[in-house]
Amino acid sequence: MDFILTEDQKAVKEAARDFAQNELLPGVIDRDRDMVYPTEQVRMMGEMGFLGMMVSPKYGGGGMDTLSYVLAMEEISKIDASCSVIMSVNNSLVCWGLEKFGTEEQKQKYLTKLSTGEQIGAFCLSEPEAGSDATSQRTIAEDMGGHYLVNGTKNWITNGNKAAIHLVMAQSNKELKHKGINALIVEKAFSGVSIGAKEDKLGIRASDTHSIMYSDVQVPKENRIGDDGFGFKFAMTTLNGGRIGIAAQALGIAAGAYELALKYAQERTSFGKPIMNHQAIAFKLADMATEIEAARLLVYRAARMKDLGMDFSTAAAMAKLFASETAMKTTIEAVQVHGGYGYVKEYHVERLMRDAKITQIYEGTSEIQRLVISRAILKGELYQPMMSNGQKV
Repeated sequence: MDFILTEDQKAVKEAARDFAQNELLPGVIDRDRDMVYPTEQVRMMGEMGFLGMMVSPKYGGGGMDTLSYVLAMEEISKIDASCSVIMSVNNSLVCWGLEKFGTEEQKQKYLTKLSTGEQIGAFCLSEPEAGSDATSQRTIAEDMGGHYLVNGTKNWITNGNKAAIHLVMAQSNKELKHKGINALIVEKAFSGVSIGAKEDKLGIRASDTHSIMYSDVQVPKENRIGDDGFGFKFAMTTLNGGRIGIAAQALGIAAGAYELALKYAQERTSFGKPIMNHQAIAFKLADMATEIEAARLLVYRAARMKDLGMDFSTAAAMAKLFASETAMKTTIEAVQVHGGYGYVKEYHVERLMRDAKITQIYEGTSEIQRLVISRAILKGELYQPMMSNGQKV
């Protein structure tokens, strides 16, 4: 696959990098410490087109390809993963899902506002007892004829308090199990919607993570996405694309930590020379650079496959698995390169290390990604080495 960037893609990457350095970097430590939602920064992301990058211009979006989105996610994640997860959810899970599967009426009513950042969206799948096992939905959407009556609780919802629009997965027919799940567009303004306290998290602390409760919420039938029972397939298909976004976030966190470690290693002296010239540090940086580049190629590959209309589910799982593992490893090593300075907030790498951990958990844990990949292997869908006679090993 050709990963030579076009001039337009280079411009997107540069714009995202400039925005991250000039608008996100100032105050990022304070926002993390105090769990302050980046209201002004999110508004600016909307104005710059970062919240609806892949949406058709017909609905107010940028009409860009997935690779351009990945490039922007990487640059923003280098500086502020709290902002990039807001961007990821709105782009990958909410806008993409609505444009792909929504009706024209739904797109005109909701997507046009979500793509510009006028409104922010939330993807509501996880529950207290439905994390990796997304089939175990306890939220109920009872068919009342002209509307659904929704009752239940959703957990760990990014943009939970700020989102005006919720895409809610709810069980309408328990006997059909996952085939009885529906995807519903629920407005925060609907009667019966309430928001729990903001979660006090290890990382991405400035992002808005809440539980959302639905009590006898009346949702019009026209707010159902797809046919009756399409909700689980909608969620899984949308999550495949979301994993590319989180893989790009993990890539950015790793690359940001590497850039900081390299700069520090070039400036910090010990035993009369920059620590970069000590083999112990140089080899760490070599490993970091190599693993980040490998992760980058996996992420770009998944994005390109999506743009080409190919089945990218396994490629997305591989990209997300490797990039998130690389982010965790790289940020730990970046702290080590900084020594004692890496343990204090002023030098940023300790925050990146805390931010990296969530990339191994949300939008499918690393264990779930391995499950997806191993199933593809068992089905013979992945490359298998050949013997000289052409038979698969």
